[in-house]
Amino acid sequence: MAGMLGAGGDFPLETWFYEMPVCTRWWTTATVATSLLVQCQVITPFQLFYSFRAVFIKHQYWRLLSTFLYFAPLNLDLLFHVFFLQRYSRLLEESSGRSPAHFTWLLLYATTSLILLSPLVSLPFLGSPLSSSLVYIWSRRNPETRLSLLGLLVFTAPYLPWVLMGFSLVIHGTVPKDEIMGIVVGHVWYFFSDVYPSLHNGSRPLDPPMWWRRLFESTAHDESAAAINHDIAAAAAPEVR
Repeated sequence: MAGMLGAGGDFPLETWFYEMPVCTRWWTTATVATSLLVQCQVITPFQLFYSFRAVFIKHQYWRLLSTFLYFAPLNLDLLFHVFFLQRYSRLLEESSGRSPAHFTWLLLYATTSLILLSPLVSLPFLGSPLSSSLVYIWSRRNPETRLSLLGLLVFTAPYLPWVLMGFSLVIHGTVPKDEIMGIVVGHVWYFFSDVYPSLHNGSRPLDPPMWWRRLFESTAHDESAAAINHDIAAAAAPEVR
């Protein structure tokens, strides 16, 4: 029985879940929960996809969020998407520092860009291109990392988006418009965040504005102060025998 538990008596799945950064954790949870609700027929995909008319004329504003949460019913395809979502979202969020300001700003940029571009390619669900944009950014920032596809093909990280695009083309037999759109959005962010500054005296036009940073840093400061006060109170409390 003890072998089934992790350190401190936690289940490995629970440990894995709480080790994820907060944005990745809730995005993964919402994605799985949305597919469960569709599978149980509580909601339907027709209530989730993005449509300009549905959002801005019928005022169904939840679609601006739900379009990024639904990937597929409960099947192997969903498992594949959740794996890439949590893995590369987690890596990017962890590398963005303690404050979630930079990563949430990246998500805001990517989601807004994809919503603006979606009418051009007729994509009702935008979770896959959002995940692809994060994969692209991570792959460009880790050029020396070596990866393997099914243990058969070994390549460095910058080729990952193109390998996934080719894999999707073979499996589905159609040009993966979602992967292409994600790469375009991801490349714009990568260029202005990692290439442009070195060419223009450190200017970073896509960095979060100061008011956005203050919003998250003040929240993180309040949480840290509360945790410290809790620890002090616990240490000062008399021992009960």
